[in-house]
Amino acid sequence: MGNWVVIHWPSVLVLATWLGLNVFLFVHAFLSYEKADKYYYTREILGFRRCSLRKVLDHNLTFHKLVAYMICLDTAIHIIAHLFNFERYSRSQQATDGSLASVLSSLSQEEGGIYWLNPIQSPNMTVIELTFTSIPGLSGVIITVALVLMVTSATEFIRRSYFEVFWYTHHIFVIYFIGLGIHGIGGLVRGQTEESMKENQPHRCAESFEKWDDPNSQCKPPQFEGHPAESWKWILAPVVLYIFERILRFYRSQQQVVITKVVMHPSKVLELQMNKRGFSMEVGQYIFVNCPSISYLEWHPFTLTSAPEEDFFSIHIRAAGDWTENLLKAFEQQHSPVPRIRVDGPFGTVSEDVFHYEVAVLVGAGIGVTPFASILKSIWYKFWHADPSLKTQMIYFYWICRETGAFAWFNDLLASLEQEMEDLGKVGFLNYRLFLTGWDNNIAGHAALNFDKATDILTGLKHKTFFGRPMWDNEFCTIATTHPKSAVGVFLCGPQSLAKSLRRCCHQYSSLDPRKVQFFFNKENF
Repeated sequence: MGNWVVIHWPSVLVLATWLGLNVFLFVHAFLSYEKADKYYYTREILGFRRCSLRKVLDHNLTFHKLVAYMICLDTAIHIIAHLFNFERYSRSQQATDGSLASVLSSLSQEEGGIYWLNPIQSPNMTVIELTFTSIPGLSGVIITVALVLMVTSATEFIRRSYFEVFWYTHHIFVIYFIGLGIHGIGGLVRGQTEESMKENQPHRCAESFEKWDDPNSQCKPPQFEGHPAESWKWILAPVVLYIFERILRFYRSQQQVVITKVVMHPSKVLELQMNKRGFSMEVGQYIFVNCPSISYLEWHPFTLTSAPEEDFFSIHIRAAGDWTENLLKAFEQQHSPVPRIRVDGPFGTVSEDVFHYEVAVLVGAGIGVTPFASILKSIWYKFWHADPSLKTQMIYFYWICRETGAFAWFNDLLASLEQEMEDLGKVGFLNYRLFLTGWDNNIAGHAALNFDKATDILTGLKHKTFFGRPMWDNEFCTIATTHPKSAVGVFLCGPQSLAKSLRRCCHQYSSLDPRKVQFFFNKENF
């Protein structure tokens, strides 16, 4: 490779310059179309902002899973191919018919190990013995086991119920990449040496293999060598990028975080309000949080519930596992110092696009309401300051909860928004509906008896709480009828089953005419 570069360096220089110039021109043109004011209306009519590169990157988890599936498929093909090869190697070693394959298999590891072609050196050698006594075989077993552990521990059930198992097992990727880098060492699949090619030209000498040992023969026994390991070329760039990212994240995580307020809400929900120098956020973004006193290595993602206009950033944490349970206990202790918190982020999500739509539909399930807390707060500030850039004309907000206590910490925000919209004459701007799925006859009866009251008996809000789940077909039909020519952004932070229903409705109720109502589905991924 080095000699090739020396010989052809003018071509390499021209090619690198040409590629670099093309990349520069593309990036320059892309940023011009993305940022320049003269293309503002062009972006609007083409929907350029909704199809920007950043939104593609928001699907990093989906891309990560797709890559994992492809690695699993390629690994299976690779292993099956080796099993077929080992079978042929074994058959050739045991053959006694004097065929070319049996002669090639009889070449031994003499004279510095350059002769042999068949890695199975004797008829008594098994595939298992070869696997565990060779570098390619042993490293292949190790990286396959590592891959199986990473994939199985990343399933939805393990990740949600035993996050620590998922977190630590997923870091076996270090062993996986090391094994992948050395997998080709040992040259299991070998080729004829350049010197041997001069003495034994395969197309001429293969038919006279019986005479290879004849001193007078023009064809000498072939010599073989293993190819150098090349897998490192495929993993070098990702490893360098990963190390760079880890260094950057480590630097950001070491910056001091000041906890300004701690609030314990009902239903085991902890609110932390914090400050950090240079911290800047947008609506719907999330951060990674680490508490060294609980676990020095574990980082958990939490959606920001504060608005960009506020002078702090906040998160709401619901006790849903060992780490969150321990965090709540640490902050509940009255006479202990406040635990140290490290923060990395913020990172973007699809919710950042909410203000790009004329109509927005926000759907939260349980604690999945957190990104919409940031959005609704930001709307409050935009109305308060009469922000002319606010494009959104109406918001439909749906919150689905199992228990009444979950509504408590969000009530104050909704109540203030109700009052603010009423004072500004924008009563119809925010249409929200709360759905209670975990209810009994006592709760329903109590709500029915007090239905005529001005405020809801469960939440104290003007909008009544619904029992059961939303009828999405009815909801989408109503929205499509009310906004016949609008672009409607549907944003979900909730389970996959709900995402499937909403995605179907978006497709079903979008008009075939692009000038009429169109629903665009967006889902948070964690």
